[in-house]
Amino acid sequence: MTQRVAVYGTLKQGQSNHHILADSPLVGRCQLKQITLYDIGPYPGAKLRSSGGIDIEVYDVTDEIFAALDELEGYIPHAPKTGHYDRCRLETPFGLVWVYVYNLDVSGLREIRCGGWVAR
Repeated sequence: MTQRVAVYGTLKQGQSNHHILADSPLVGRCQLKQITLYDIGPYPGAKLRSSGGIDIEVYDVTDEIFAALDELEGYIPHAPKTGHYDRCRLETPFGLVWVYVYNLDVSGLREIRCGGWVAR
């Protein structure tokens, strides 16, 4: 079975963790207006807050890759909202996709409300 996942940071093409998705088909690129990114330093975190449009890439991933993404993002399936990230499903032009949403406090962090996050 495959899952459709949207990525917005280090998992995008050309970024440090893209190797995890290297064998997964890219479905397409678009913008999500349902999220705002925060610059956490070495990676971004998304919150469910309206924005001008955040650049994402959408991939179809196997269950094995989906589990590797959960591990990378610190998502704990049996205890959501306790790790660094939770998952939610959002509508895109490519249908419903999973998006990792940051659980920790973003007070004082730089907001990215339009475009995308690029590694330094």
